[in-house]
Amino acid sequence: QLKQQRDKLKQYQKRITQQLEREREIARQLLRDGKKERAKLLLKKKRYREQLLDKTENQITSLETMVQSIEFTQIEMKVVEGLQIGNECLKKMHQVMSIEEVERILEETQEAVEYQRQIDELLARSFTQEDEEAILEELNAITQEQIELPEVPSEPLPEKKPEKVPREAKPRQVELVAA
Repeated sequence: QLKQQRDKLKQYQKRITQQLEREREIARQLLRDGKKERAKLLLKKKRYREQLLDKTENQITSLETMVQSIEFTQIEMKVVEGLQIGNECLKKMHQVMSIEEVERILEETQEAVEYQRQIDELLARSFTQEDEEAILEELNAITQEQIELPEVPSEPLPEKKPEKVPREAKPRQVELVAA
């Protein structure tokens, strides 16, 4: 409704602006015709309408400010509703998971880690000193192996001219690409 009222005021403002232009033209015509008093009266009327135009503009500004305030308040209300829903979700989640439950899960995790560490230690101890030495010897043998690569020629390579491709081979290549 506020927006409709604002639009009506804008239409009213346009009408007054058009009337002001007409009255100015009429006042010029009256002055040309030598009717100074009527022109003066018309200019007073014009002045009054200009004041109405200023008041109308102030009212439009007030309405636009009010519309913006209402729209912003509606946005704020939606934010507050979202916060309420979020708080309710958090409360439900906190009811499902208590602090004691989280502490119990963390303790179980710590116990499982400790148990795994003990298993790892037992497995590490199962190797005898001889096993450890054999593992180290194998590691040294692998690192000391040299990969034999062919020798690289030191002479420059001979220049080769590209061979001509037989004409029959070209269409087959095109067919292969097309396939």
